Amino acid sequence: MAGTPSSHALGMIAGMVKQRAGLHYRLGERELLEDKVLAHAMDRGHESLLDYYYRLRYDDPDAHEIDRLIEALLVHETYFFRELSALEVAVDRFVRPVVASGRRARIWSAACATGEEPLSMAILLAERGLLGDCEIVATDISAPALERARRGRYRRRSLRSDGHALAERWLERTDTEIVVPPRILQAVVWDRVNLCDPAEVATMGRFDLVLCRHVLIYFADETIASVVKSLAGRLREGAALLVGISESLLRFSTELRCEELDGTFFYRRAP
Repeated sequence: MAGTPSSHALGMIAGMVKQRAGLHYRLGERELLEDKVLAHAMDRGHESLLDYYYRLRYDDPDAHEIDRLIEALLVHETYFFRELSALEVAVDRFVRPVVASGRRARIWSAACATGEEPLSMAILLAERGLLGDCEIVATDISAPALERARRGRYRRRSLRSDGHALAERWLERTDTEIVVPPRILQAVVWDRVNLCDPAEVATMGRFDLVLCRHVLIYFADETIASVVKSLAGRLREGAALLVGISESLLRFSTELRCEELDGTFFYRRAP
């Protein structure tokens, strides 16, 4: 594929995807990327990657088509109570003290995909009697994913074994789906935000806890640094950023201080 019009078109399309959504494909992933983009391009009525690139470059002034492509490339892999112990520590260490001080706590689930993470957080808060004293904001770049989240109805695979007792108390289950009760679903404010757009992130206000888990692994290092800088700017003094257990920010220069609390690593804004 190297040196062909298709390879050049794929490289340019990959650059547009990276600029728009931060998604980065390494050399070993280019064949998979080509298969996905070509399949999507053909579904959209184009016979070649070059033809599809021209559409994206010259005939997509409102970015609707590039957003369609990004949606086709996104991995919405999430489930209820994922890495539950980390969420529990986050609530007890960063949310409960804010509520105890008499202030309403604000929590942001960034890149929430189809919403299982913020809904899990709402359940944990309800378990502790804190839900009415907190605001949970959940955002994602994908409008279809957010629409699914707003419905609060999930396939059974959205629930794994971890957190089963919580599911018994808080989630309704049928033979085919999981249904989130209105009290939990209505506790979350859903919005579309592109983490790679600092201007959009800057509109979010300040938070006591930001969750950005299992998304940075899809970004190039320079994108990670930019996103973390934007998220750090949304933290109140003493607040924290929680990333996934397989993600680390230690190789990046950041104003946040890494702290281990009860076996979970947080990146905290110094008070």
